[in-house]
Amino acid sequence: MYQNLQRHRVGLYEKALPNSLSWEEKLSVTKELGFDFLEISVDESDERRSRLDWDDETIYALRHQCERYGLPLHSMCLSAHRKFPFGSADAKLREQALLHMEKAIALAYKLGVRTIQLAGYDVYYEPANRATHLRFIEGMKLAAKLAERAGVMLAVEIMDTDYLNSLSKFEVLNREVNSPYFTAYPDVGNISGWNYDVCTELKLSKPHITQIHLKDTHRVTPDSQGQFRDLVIGDGEVNFDAIFQTLKETDCVVPLVIEMWAQDEDWRAHIHTAQQRLNRACDHADLPRLFAA
Repeated sequence: MYQNLQRHRVGLYEKALPNSLSWEEKLSVTKELGFDFLEISVDESDERRSRLDWDDETIYALRHQCERYGLPLHSMCLSAHRKFPFGSADAKLREQALLHMEKAIALAYKLGVRTIQLAGYDVYYEPANRATHLRFIEGMKLAAKLAERAGVMLAVEIMDTDYLNSLSKFEVLNREVNSPYFTAYPDVGNISGWNYDVCTELKLSKPHITQIHLKDTHRVTPDSQGQFRDLVIGDGEVNFDAIFQTLKETDCVVPLVIEMWAQDEDWRAHIHTAQQRLNRACDHADLPRLFAA
């Protein structure tokens, strides 16, 4: 029985699939590939932000499709705040940030999404300073209150920029926000890419981690800005053997999500390759495999 509890539920990031697929095709393919759930993306593009304005008929039709396939939309990657950040000097952008947050929580509640991943940027397209940082904290406090009321978990992502690129920094932020509905969503690729010790960081924040992104990266060096996306898992420098060993040692069984991007017609082969490599990391840690052979 305990052995069954050790296997992580594992999801697929929506952008690992071609955007040309319909929702039914995305659910069917994700199920066929052996995943437990799909992570829906609401990014800064007009197309995906428009999902926040879906009517109830559209929302519940998608939820019923998920039920038919037995494949929930367990989590939402809400990166729209990169364009509309809580830390912005522009009051109108901050108003949009809050509106996006309210709509995302309402959408998650109706779809059955349990966790909303927030982007850990105070600002992205404008200069950052102490004022942007303080406005971001205030925005997170308000977002957490909205989430508490709805019973939907917020989890801030450990990012690809210097502002929030470690779980150590999250712990400082977490003390400011101080809500049981404000947690961490570490991206092991981003943490590794910024040259932090991923295993130490995971051990530090284990009580506050809601979900984990599995992504590969190349590290930042004096001569390189690193590479934080578009790598197949196993092609970068992230030590997945050590990560799974740490998950076992800390008895951490939170859901995992493979974060990759469908860049060409080989997207399905890339997912299979990632699955095989992650299974080997599970074998190395003497954990149940994530995927059937």
